[in-house]
Amino acid sequence: MEDQAVVLNKGEDIIDLPPGFRFHPTDEEIITHYLTPKVMNNRFSASAIGEVDLNKCEPWDLPKKAKMGEKEWYFFCLRDRKYPTGMRTNRATEAGYWKATGKDKEIFKGKGCLVGMKKTLVFYKGRAPKGEKSNWVMHEYRLEGKFSYYNLPKGAKADTRQCKVEQFSSNQPSMVTLSQDTGLSTEINNEISSRNEIGSSKTYEEDMEDLECLWDY
Repeated sequence: MEDQAVVLNKGEDIIDLPPGFRFHPTDEEIITHYLTPKVMNNRFSASAIGEVDLNKCEPWDLPKKAKMGEKEWYFFCLRDRKYPTGMRTNRATEAGYWKATGKDKEIFKGKGCLVGMKKTLVFYKGRAPKGEKSNWVMHEYRLEGKFSYYNLPKGAKADTRQCKVEQFSSNQPSMVTLSQDTGLSTEINNEISSRNEIGSSKTYEEDMEDLECLWDY
């Protein structure tokens, strides 16, 4: 089958991109080039990143709200506080809720400069504690370090987040064998375990590409 051009929806405009084009930024690029400018200036927009209210959208409705994407979709969103005076986040939708899994991952720029955090969440249908685990996964990015909640300048939108949403499948071979007797770092093993727990729809080559940024740790 011949390659087809990727179509990017940008408001009312249609942008044709060359075959093979993918929007696949690293965690550090997400924090530095997209989330930080958005937090500092709410009018900032990115051609490949949409804006949604995650509490009013079910995960299966998100792909059609995205500006582009085939296997993963990117959005800006505002954190919805569960209580007006509290810090807890409301993660419920009409059909279910997002539940955090594993530890938040630190994101560094350069040599040891902490700039952000990444939280991984899985969508459950129904209501806790009897929700049914789905194959929808979200990676939520927030600023940290010098641009953490308490260090932001006046006027910054501290509750702004950037999310990457993916739909996984459990019919792919396990990656757990990669962590056996390989001498991989704890961070890589944790990433493999997380993917193994969730189930990945990506090919072996695509999974390895995603893990490339971790090899030097």
